[in-house]
Amino acid sequence: MDAGEQRAERTATVRSQHGLHARPAAVFVRTAAGFRSQVEVEAHGKTANAKSIISVLGLGVNRGDTVVIRAVGEDALAAVQALAELAEKELE
Repeated sequence: MDAGEQRAERTATVRSQHGLHARPAAVFVRTAAGFRSQVEVEAHGKTANAKSIISVLGLGVNRGDTVVIRAVGEDALAAVQALAELAEKELE
């Protein structure tokens, strides 16, 4: 790990009525893409690139599911915090 790299991880419970499907997934992915760090999300024993809509949709995350958000890079802490906060609020 480079001196400038951070690692961060946080568990969140998805609160959006439709889970991470369609529009909520698009908001999640768009937010992840705004960070320079490598970001992944894990659910149901599967891990996905948080910057890929197809990968995130493939997780099949529903309301009430727990996800683990991990990031490695210079803005990892901010990325994980922002994505966990998104997962834990109602998105349309």
